[in-house]
Order: sequence, then structure tokens, then C-alpha cells
Amino acid sequence: MNDVAIILKRELKQYFYSPIAYVFCIIFIVLNASIYMFHFFFFGNADMRAFFSTLPLILGLIFIPAISMRLWSEDYKLGTVELLLTLPIRTEAIVLGKYLAGLIFYLVGLAGTLTIPILLVFLGKPDIGPMIGGYFGAIMLGGFFLAVGIFISGFFSDQIVSLIITSLACGFLVLVGWQYVPMVIDGWIPGLGSFLYSYVGVTRHFNDIERGVIDIKSIIYFISLTALFIYLNAKALERRKY
Repeated sequence: MNDVAIILKRELKQYFYSPIAYVFCIIFIVLNASIYMFHFFFFGNADMRAFFSTLPLILGLIFIPAISMRLWSEDYKLGTVELLLTLPIRTEAIVLGKYLAGLIFYLVGLAGTLTIPILLVFLGKPDIGPMIGGYFGAIMLGGFFLAVGIFISGFFSDQIVSLIITSLACGFLVLVGWQYVPMVIDGWIPGLGSFLYSYVGVTRHFNDIERGVIDIKSIIYFISLTALFIYLNAKALERRKY
């Protein structure tokens, strides 16, 4: 755990000492708040369904790729990846430290949106259960996308390439979790769309948790796939090390 803490502190310094990181956080908070407030004033519903319904796309296409693109790509660009891999630290500890740093930064950005439920509590009597479930799902969703992002970042020295490929990968996971997209895929290749919707698509599992239905299958889905991509990232780096 001391090794993980060393890498975690190093990565957090690089996040919070960079003005770009704060710009990403502000954009994330303002974008989510703007979309939600438009829905709130237009429909007048004192709930956060509009916020959580757009969150997978915003996270998958914009925010998480922007966080994860530098986790390994920057070390490749600066030539410090060889130094990291030759330190007397297990590769798994290095990967976990980088992942936790990205996760903490994401949680800071997500915490900035807590002004929305606070506002709703003062303006009305919202159902607290779906709000708690929604934020729990947002943590699980962001953690999963971040694991995908750090895995992809481990293959590229160019941060922009890493961002684009992570956006495409996460966007695919979001789209195949929408019911209509798998129906179209089934029209081309029977059975493939249903398989992707049931076992690959992230939106379906996120929606279950967001509605306050804490399904053990959805939790296993997020935790297992997050652990899988972190493990694959560590193994890919082990091959590079030797």
C-alpha cells in the first residue's frame, strides 16, 4: 500500500498542479448543470433523471477520456515510463496508484454537481433514494470508464490519440446499452445486438442503479470489468518491462 500511495501522490500533484485539470472540472460541472437546469425550468420536475440520463454520454465521450488520456501517454512522451517500470515497485501498484489518482480527480468533479440535489431539497421534496442511487451509479460508471481509459492510454504516447480511442470505446459501450441500437444491430446480425445489450452495454446497468434498484448483477458487472481492465493494463506493462 505504501507503493500505491507513492504513485498516487505523484499523479495527484500532476493533476492538481495543472490549470487544464481545473478547466476540465469547470467544463464538466457547467455542462451538466446547464443541461439539467434547462430541463428543470422547462418541465418543472424536482428530480435528477435528466441529469443522470445524459451523464453516461458526457462521461464516456468527454470527461473520462480527458482525465485518462495522460495517465500513461504523458509518461511515454516524457520518457519516464522506463524509470517507473524499473523502480522496486510492483507494476500492479503503479497501475493502481495511477487509477486511484484519476478516480479521486473524477470524484472531485462529480462532487461539484452536488449543488443540484441541494437546490432541489430547498425548492421541493424530491425522492432522495434515486438521487443516492444515481450518484452511486455515477461512481461505478466513472470508475469503469476510467479503467478502460487507463488501459487504452497504456498503448499510446500521443494523448490526443488516447482521448479519441477512449471516447470511441466508451461511446460504444454507452450506445449498445440503449435498447434501440441493439435492435438495429439485430436487424443486421440476428442475436448480436441482444448479446451486446445484455452483457456489454453499460447504460442498461447504470439505469438500473440510477432508478434506485441496486441489482447485484449490475454491481458485479461494473466491479468485474473495472478489475479486468486494470489487470490487463498491468499485464500489458509487464510485457513491456521484460
